[in-house]
This record gives sequence, C-alpha cells and structure tokens, in this order.
Amino acid sequence: MTRAKRLLDLLLLAALAPFLVPLLGVLCLLLWLFQGRPIFYGAERMRSVTEGFTLWKLRSMTASARNSGVSGGDKALRITPIGRKLRRVRLDEVPQLLNILRGDISFVGPRPPLREYVERFPAIYAQVLRSRPGVTGLASLVYAGHETMLLARCQTPEETDAVYARACVPRKARIDLIYQQHQSVGFDLWLVAVTAARVFGLAKGRRLPRPPKAWAGVARES
Repeated sequence: MTRAKRLLDLLLLAALAPFLVPLLGVLCLLLWLFQGRPIFYGAERMRSVTEGFTLWKLRSMTASARNSGVSGGDKALRITPIGRKLRRVRLDEVPQLLNILRGDISFVGPRPPLREYVERFPAIYAQVLRSRPGVTGLASLVYAGHETMLLARCQTPEETDAVYARACVPRKARIDLIYQQHQSVGFDLWLVAVTAARVFGLAKGRRLPRPPKAWAGVARES
C-alpha cells in the first residue's frame, strides 16, 4: 500500500468515525436485543497470497459450525430478518473500520478472498492481491449484484463453490486488475462516493455514474 493510499484511509477514518462509531453501537444493541449473541462474526480472509487476517462483520446469519465457503442460495435460510436488512445496505461491514485501522484492508480495493480460492487460483490472486484488499472497489460496484444473482440460484455448497470458481473468480479478477491499472487517490475517492450513493439509494444497477474525465476509459473497460 502506498503512503498516499494509507493516508487517505486514515483521513477517511477520522472523518467517518464520529458518525459510524455511534452507529455501530446502535447496531450492536439492536442485534443483541433481536438476534442475541454473538454480535460479531470473524472469518479468515487473505491480504496477500501468504498472509491471512480476521475480517470482522456484524453477524447476519444464524450461527453454524459448518459456516465455510461463499454465501449462496444454500445459506439463504440462515440469514436473519435483521441481518437481511443490514446486508442490503452493507451495514454489516461497519466493523471493518477496525480492519482498516490495523492496515489489513483499505477503503478501496479488491474484496479480500477466502484462503481456499487463493490456494486454488494462485496465479490469479498473485496479481489481484498486489492491491491491498478493500471494503469496496470497482469489482464490488460493477459485479456484486450479478454475483449475488448467480449464487442465489445455487442450492448446495458444492454448486455454490462451482459457480463461484467458474464464473465469479475470473470475472472479478479482470475488473480488479482494471482498477489496479488506474488506481489513484482521486479514483479511490470517486469509488467511495459511488459506494455511498448506492448505500443511500442514490445510484442503482451495475452501470456506474459518469466518472471524472480522466477516468472515462475505466468505466468503458469495466
């Protein structure tokens, strides 16, 4: 991670913490009242092809000892009512402020992958993980909705894994590499702004709003 990117993360943290930390407290209280403990869910993700870390979220599913792999239709019945609402606007990811503070991830970058996919596709992730993983990113904004639709049709963990490995891994990697080629502080700020617009319902769909002139080619490529 470059110094400029790390500085941007810290400045954004400082700006957002006064709003998001109290919000996190409220969300924790609601989860404790309506869903019970545990409130947080931590799972291993990779920030390089060899380094793992614990990524934190608010728990949005019923607890299970067999909770592994990506989420598909086979896990749909485990999503709690309040968890579904949190996922819809990505509020389950607020605890990742801690991961950003620690430097595990950035605000913007490829979504941090599971170890099993990094080990199965080392050549792909050796390129993708040259960028520090992030909470949001170009692939998240362009492809996440389509990925959700594909995986929602899967009825077993094996089917979910097969669809994710065949369709999602290579397509997201291609978009992540486009981001990598064009990464800059300004581009990161634009992606953060688009993410905020999506969260607040001001922008929808796979097509991104028109980027600043210098990045017009990025939208066409993605």
